[in-house]
Amino acid sequence: MAGSVAVFWSASNRLCLFLLYSAVTTHENTTSYSLNTTYCDQNVTNNVTDNYTTHPTDFDSTTPRYSRTEEPIQPTLPAEPLPVSGRLLTPVTKVGSLCPCDKHKDVCDINCCCDRACSEEVALFTGCSVDTVSGKKQLCSNDVATYSLGSRIDGYSELQSSVRKETNYDVFCIQSQNRVDGLSHPSPALPTDSNFDSLFKEFTSFIFGSEENGGPVTPAELQALSGYQWGDVMVTAGASGQRGMFWLPAPCVTADCVDTSPAAFLKDQSSRCSRRVVLKQDCGSLLALNMDTYTDIRVFAGKTQDAALVPVDVASVILQSVDGTQTELMISGGENLNPVLLNPTVCANVVLKVAYVTKYNPAGEIVNVTVSLVLGFVREAALSLEQEFHITFFQEDGEEAAIHCSGNPGYVVGLPLVSATRTAEWIARSVDPRDTVSLLHSAEDQDCLQGPHRRSPVLFGLDSVSGCTLRLKDVANCSLVLEVLLDALRGPNHANCVASFGNSPLDCPLDWMPIESNFNPVEAQSCSIPLSLHLQIEWTKYGLLMNPQAQIVSIKEVIRTNTTSLDMLSGGSSILSIRSSVAFVPVSAAALPGYRATPTINAKLPFDFFFPFV
Repeated sequence: MAGSVAVFWSASNRLCLFLLYSAVTTHENTTSYSLNTTYCDQNVTNNVTDNYTTHPTDFDSTTPRYSRTEEPIQPTLPAEPLPVSGRLLTPVTKVGSLCPCDKHKDVCDINCCCDRACSEEVALFTGCSVDTVSGKKQLCSNDVATYSLGSRIDGYSELQSSVRKETNYDVFCIQSQNRVDGLSHPSPALPTDSNFDSLFKEFTSFIFGSEENGGPVTPAELQALSGYQWGDVMVTAGASGQRGMFWLPAPCVTADCVDTSPAAFLKDQSSRCSRRVVLKQDCGSLLALNMDTYTDIRVFAGKTQDAALVPVDVASVILQSVDGTQTELMISGGENLNPVLLNPTVCANVVLKVAYVTKYNPAGEIVNVTVSLVLGFVREAALSLEQEFHITFFQEDGEEAAIHCSGNPGYVVGLPLVSATRTAEWIARSVDPRDTVSLLHSAEDQDCLQGPHRRSPVLFGLDSVSGCTLRLKDVANCSLVLEVLLDALRGPNHANCVASFGNSPLDCPLDWMPIESNFNPVEAQSCSIPLSLHLQIEWTKYGLLMNPQAQIVSIKEVIRTNTTSLDMLSGGSSILSIRSSVAFVPVSAAALPGYRATPTINAKLPFDFFFPFV
């Protein structure tokens, strides 16, 4: 039998569809389909051949036994990603034709209900080894084929199958795709000199959720996006009006400064990097050493073209001497603070530290930018110049800063101690979690008398030891050295009390433990300096056995001073080690089960209970 059907339908002059269907039946019940599709003057031809043979049985006379043979189709991957279509491509293989338990070709696998070769043996099955077959489980909606066995009147098994839609409620399911290869990702091409530019453009052009892929932006949305968003690079204006980026130097692979590191909006950053400087050549010419590089900046308040320009105001300038002493400079506007070469080995007015403070409003627009600088000296003997850069953001008319806690209520191991300053009238603490009880941060060749010193907070439950070195030749004025060493060991603006719990409120004075000290400067000898500072913190477990809470019960500061001459302590060396340490001592009493008090019997008998015997 041979037949052909032709259907022609026209919707407009631009759309035409022509389907040609032909079927040829042979003795083996072979059906060949030739599908010709014409769409917009383009012809696409697909050939599919189905071979099947019908075997009637006494229990299933309508189930065909067949094998399907398709010509392999090689998908052609596009060179560029497809646009986001909002839907998933139609799978090439239907879920009803998948059978994971079909291990042998043209042979029935026992209890494999999806095996097409088991049309006769299915009546003897006792169960289905695979009852559900699904497609890609990563999709949010996919087809699932279900197989089960039912009992007929004669006692034989009957196969029951169905295909249904199943919804995946996983947060990371795939709703739509933008590539024709779907979930199969072929091996990417190896980059070479000839294809590097094309590969770089291909893999960096598509950004999920970007404006170019998310549709047109309405004027209302454009107005809402006029300010900066989190992570946006702030835009600056040069002297001639050209746009640039707000750079904040930072180290990259090595410790060397990279000047082209952008500062991101609402990202507080702190970096420390070094530069190799040749004083005779770079003292007056290297821009990274000049304060004008960090102050002569104008920042656009927003991302729009007509955004206002916000200048960077100088908040303070601190001059640091060769020995580390810092003095704030009162700026009047006429000072010349450019780097100058005093002699072939010393360069003055070099930028050592830069700190920006940026104020913004709720719309994401920058309101004000201030900068604080530290200028100092650089000697030729130094191997490299070390610089620090910081930037912080805070909102205009924002809410009160959050108070950081170290537990609720008990302390958590690894969190810093909560400290404060206590007076006769009130208790005050800093909102900055770094302003707490701290120790010197161990570093190579850290001088006790020359700051600034790097510090590490005291973390609950963690013992630590650190220190610095003292050169005996610098111990000329004992009273001055005593004050400097105490400040170095205790830290600037050191607290005088700590919280018993990690969330102790400021309005509960009984929850704050004073820091007891054994050191009295008045009783010290004429040339007595502190050699070590040790913090002994006693803590206990408070509350129920099932959920005990860590509580600090006392903290003691033990300062040990010299009782003999420093030359004898150093053993003839010119350097003396000064140490700081902290130790946590548990003082919890062992918990014992039992009653709080021994129960007593309080029985009252009637007065005639023993009558007539008594």
